[in-house]
Amino acid sequence: MSDKNPSHKYVITLGRQFGSGGRELARLLAKTFNIGYYDKELLLEAGRHAGVDPGFFERSDEKFPTFPGGGISFNMGVTAMPWYTPSSISDESIYRDMSDVIRMLADRGPCVIVGRSADYVLRDHEVPSINIFVHASMDDCVKRILRRGDKLKEQDARNLAEKTNKLRANYYNFYTDKRWGCASSYDLCLNSSLLTMEGLVEVIATYIRERLGFDPRCS
Repeated sequence: MSDKNPSHKYVITLGRQFGSGGRELARLLAKTFNIGYYDKELLLEAGRHAGVDPGFFERSDEKFPTFPGGGISFNMGVTAMPWYTPSSISDESIYRDMSDVIRMLADRGPCVIVGRSADYVLRDHEVPSINIFVHASMDDCVKRILRRGDKLKEQDARNLAEKTNKLRANYYNFYTDKRWGCASSYDLCLNSSLLTMEGLVEVIATYIRERLGFDPRCS
């Protein structure tokens, strides 16, 4: 999906606390602005480009590397892309491939990319990125987790949120020179406990209009 005006190039990157509604907001942004949306889809894209099973990527998705610098030999009988001829798969090579896909998607057209330290990957990219972090009170995160059925008990939902946030923070902090969830790491930090999803979209649209000079809802 591409922007109707080819001169309007931008990417929205969206980090989020677990249960804050970040994925819901990302989907609403993509729908409202008529742009692409990438979350788990990134794993499929990365797998296709690396010529390996996307399961390798999924197992390392937003998780702290288990063996930095190490590798797992593989021979799956899959023909890799011409520019990709590794002899092993490692957490570092998975991150490189994911980063290549993120940059490719930024070149392809306006989109929303969820997580995967996309803000850092695109820090020097020619396409401007609007880097957002979504957070909420733990009570509201727990309520959202329970509503969508991830867990049935409040304490289990709280434990899941804390564990997932720690995994995401470790991943982000390891691969970047910034801090996950720290305001200075992003352009906008938004509290989804204080505004509706529609209200958050309005804030982001206003920011894009003021910074880039066009309304993404009309482009």
